[in-house]
Amino acid sequence: MSFDSYKKGFSIYLQVEKNLSGNTVEAYIDDVNKLFSFLEFSYAGASLSSVKPIHLSSFINWIVDIGLSATSQARIISGIKSFFTYLLIENVIQSDPSELLITPRIKRKLPEVLSVEEIDELFKQIDLSKPEGQRNRAMLETLYSSGLRVSELVNLLSSQIHFEEGFLNVIGKGNKERLVPIGSEALKHLSIYGKEIRNHIDVKPGFEGVFFLNNRGRKLSRVMVFTIIKNLAALAGINKNISPHTFRHSFATHLVEGGADLRAVQEMLGHESITTTEIYTHLDRNYLKEVITRFHPRS
Repeated sequence: MSFDSYKKGFSIYLQVEKNLSGNTVEAYIDDVNKLFSFLEFSYAGASLSSVKPIHLSSFINWIVDIGLSATSQARIISGIKSFFTYLLIENVIQSDPSELLITPRIKRKLPEVLSVEEIDELFKQIDLSKPEGQRNRAMLETLYSSGLRVSELVNLLSSQIHFEEGFLNVIGKGNKERLVPIGSEALKHLSIYGKEIRNHIDVKPGFEGVFFLNNRGRKLSRVMVFTIIKNLAALAGINKNISPHTFRHSFATHLVEGGADLRAVQEMLGHESITTTEIYTHLDRNYLKEVITRFHPRS
């Protein structure tokens, strides 16, 4: 059984037709490699056209038996189904053996969220007398004001910040572009950092357009942003397990609590499906339950 001859085509299909990111494409290729290794070991001599649902069921039972989580199982099944869809499109096979594969239910964990007071307390720990302090305040204000992913933050270009209009032009997952509104407080700190700090940094070649820079004139790493937030949380005495993504969750949760339309929140977060955004309605219900418990006379 030769998968190599179809690997390149499948990779191009995922990038061009499905518009998936490089990391997702790599994961799908790796998952299908797992399937082929299993089939070669368990069903020697099998070909692409001879793969049957029972072969795939055996593979799924195997990944369950070795202890892979439901999330990993779901991703592998998604990769396999995409691969056979591609083979069907290319007329390599006449029927899809993965059609009846069932993705396991994944229990969605409610993300950690900071209260408005906790965010204010965290911001108070930033030393604005230092250049990196001004940068960090601008970064965190942007994360909280616009709900950016950390990858979107560190890759943000100066040309993507529209101060007059109050919008960011963000390139998200799968190179999808979206316009995200940004608040006046965040814009103020972005302007201060840009004019008073960034303009005086010796920017290294290749990073001229990147807005947030480290003290060596290069793009910040995602790990650095994570470390900055962890350190500030420790100073603020916040014991929650927080990360850059916590600001994104807090942004969305506070919008939903304030009555924002879920479709608008979906658009701002860049979620492909509304079901991904719906997790914040669960957070909102918890919030409402807490309010009733605390303030209703009969609770």
